[in-house]
Amino acid sequence: MDQEKTLTAPEARLHFLDYWRVIRIRKAIIITVFLITAIIATAVTFILPESYASTCRIKVENDFTDTLGSSALTPSMMPYDPYFIQTTFEIMQSQLVLSNVISAMNLNVEWGKKYFNGETLKTPETMAILKGRMSLAPVRNTKLIAITVYSDVATEASVLANAIAAAYKTYRIESRQQVVSKGLEALKEQYQQEEQQIQATQQRVDKLRHELGINENSANAAGPTPTLNDAELQKIHAEMLDGEHNYKESLSLLDELKAQDKMKLRDVLPRAYPDPALSSMLDQFHEAQRKRAALVIDYATNNLNVARVDTLIDTLNRQIDDCVAGIMIGLTSQVHSKKAALDALSLKVEEAKAKDLMEAAKNQPYYDAKRDLEQRRDMHKLLYSKIKAEELDIAMPKSFMVQITDNAEPGKSPVKPNKTVNIVLGLIFGLIMGVGLAFFIEYLDTSVKTIDDVERMFQAPVLGVIPQNIGYLVEEGTESKHAEAYRVLRTNLLFSRKDEKFNTIVVVSAGAGEGKSTTTINLATVFAQAGNRVLIVDSDLRRPTMHKLFKVANNLGLTNYLLKQNTIAEVVQTTSVPNLDFMASGKLPNSSMGILGSAQMKEMIAELKQRYDFIFFDSPPILGVSDASILASEVDLVMQVVQYRRYPQPMTVRAKQMIEKVGGNLVGIVLNNINMSQDEGYYYYSGYYHDYYYSRTGEQEAAAVPAGTTGKNITRVT
Repeated sequence: MDQEKTLTAPEARLHFLDYWRVIRIRKAIIITVFLITAIIATAVTFILPESYASTCRIKVENDFTDTLGSSALTPSMMPYDPYFIQTTFEIMQSQLVLSNVISAMNLNVEWGKKYFNGETLKTPETMAILKGRMSLAPVRNTKLIAITVYSDVATEASVLANAIAAAYKTYRIESRQQVVSKGLEALKEQYQQEEQQIQATQQRVDKLRHELGINENSANAAGPTPTLNDAELQKIHAEMLDGEHNYKESLSLLDELKAQDKMKLRDVLPRAYPDPALSSMLDQFHEAQRKRAALVIDYATNNLNVARVDTLIDTLNRQIDDCVAGIMIGLTSQVHSKKAALDALSLKVEEAKAKDLMEAAKNQPYYDAKRDLEQRRDMHKLLYSKIKAEELDIAMPKSFMVQITDNAEPGKSPVKPNKTVNIVLGLIFGLIMGVGLAFFIEYLDTSVKTIDDVERMFQAPVLGVIPQNIGYLVEEGTESKHAEAYRVLRTNLLFSRKDEKFNTIVVVSAGAGEGKSTTTINLATVFAQAGNRVLIVDSDLRRPTMHKLFKVANNLGLTNYLLKQNTIAEVVQTTSVPNLDFMASGKLPNSSMGILGSAQMKEMIAELKQRYDFIFFDSPPILGVSDASILASEVDLVMQVVQYRRYPQPMTVRAKQMIEKVGGNLVGIVLNNINMSQDEGYYYYSGYYHDYYYSRTGEQEAAAVPAGTTGKNITRVT
């Protein structure tokens, strides 16, 4: 026995025609839901009370005064507030505004009489009704707000809209007046306190001036007068920079000269510090050396002339050394003098700074008190100007804070309900609901719908597609319009056999009512019409029905033979169709429920295979009882009938798996009860052959009719 196979179904993608097919199949649901929704929408539209609308438009600004230079900001100076409009909406719907509207129009009493049988309403109740009737909306890219009020009376809607706008404007003006008045009182109180502080501070300044002995010029200054003014400090600073530069240059020169040896210093010193006397002695010294060098050539070193020159050279050496020493002493004195002058300037500045610091420390309390007095006077002036601005702000109108740009007028026609829109929306919604429900039901429907479903789920070929409302070919005859579908099934069945000796076929289905009995009879009839000797065996022992279709008795049949009560010749009956015999089920005793699995059944099948070309067994539903499974294991071929849109796909797949479990040879699937008018995709499998067959037959008959005869005398031959 083969093990159960796990069928892997490939992913199915819906085509546009599949959606159209669903709509056509479920059109009754779509039309029903569409009509119900349209009727309900129309009825509700005409039942709803009529309502009028009136709109008042106002322009709103943040708080500001109408005069430039006042304490508040002008509109162009106001920062952007993203929450201002929403805040305005909430205030308009708050008790601060609506309570004034309710009080002014006496809505508690009026609406109580109108809607609550004269019972006076409470303000929160009336406010809730009013909020439900009003609608606020900003005008795009403007500071305008549209106040819309709905009412069953046109004049009431306009009056309410104008009243709400007026109440909000009054609220804004009064709120602004209250804020400014409270601010003005606070400013005046602070102004008086500042006056008292100024008087106390002035007395303290006068006292410190007297105690510290500050003169008139210093008293008017912002701080103590410095010993050295800025010009003097700048001059001394420049002198210090020049002196420091000269000192550093002289000191550097002196250090360089001291670093030279005695003989080199003679040559360097005249260039660094020009001195006429030293230059003259150096010239004489060099001249004496040249002269001696010339004499030494002609005379000996002890010559009188040479001795004189040597004496002169020695004298000049001593004089030069004394001069160089004097110059070095002079340079040293100059460096010391520049250093002393630089130190004197620095000391002068430091003494002046120390004096100024002492003077500032002594007089600092006076100047601190004086600055405090000046600051208080500035604050006093600022408070004064602020008070005047606020007084002017109170006196000026606040017309620009809230402007009523458009007053509400009574509506000429009701705006609710919009009958045309409501009905159109009802129709659209009904159509959407109908289509959605149709696709939802289609989604829940897991039955077999297409040949692709069968081949994908069963992994088996579809042998035939049988149209809807098929009759019995036994009654309709060979020229039935439905015969061609079964001829196609017969042809596919014959080509699907792997062995020509396979001639016993059982027709099974997953559940009852899928058309297996009709398929068995009509397929057997087609085989018989083709010249084959055919036997139909009604093997549905529990609920036999085929004897009724052939209009014969069920007294003798299969059970009688299996119980060895009668022979095959006695239980087989002829039918009105040539070459077609029928074996009824017979009466089934309660003690013989498993009779189909007996050895007698196998012997009967073997004997029938010798007598007939094809034997068709009609079985009960394979998922209902075990008889169908037994038959599937005993015959050559098994053909499963699947009715279109009847049972869930898992149920039909389970039936196929049961056939395979018992070793049955499933030759293919018959898709039954197809509505050709709704599923054009099946036309190719059945309708095309039907039209082609009859069109060719009609042409042949017309050509064969002799002149002067009628078509009534023609007998069609298949």
